[in-house]
Amino acid sequence: TIDVRSIPPRERHPLIFNTFDQLAPGEALLLVNDHDPKPLYYQFQAEHSGAFGWEYLEQGPDVWRVRIERIA
Repeated sequence: TIDVRSIPPRERHPLIFNTFDQLAPGEALLLVNDHDPKPLYYQFQAEHSGAFGWEYLEQGPDVWRVRIERIA
């Protein structure tokens, strides 16, 4: 689980991508955020197209939780 709500915005995406890169296929991370991480989704699409799964578990208004899976 990565709760980025207390992390400075400029450090969030590098932390998330570094964590994702350490996952084995089939593993997932849980992202907790204070806003819809749609820009992150688009960055995943650009950099890891076809290699990740994205599932909203909670969609605001105060907390968003997203399961991001590494696909084989």
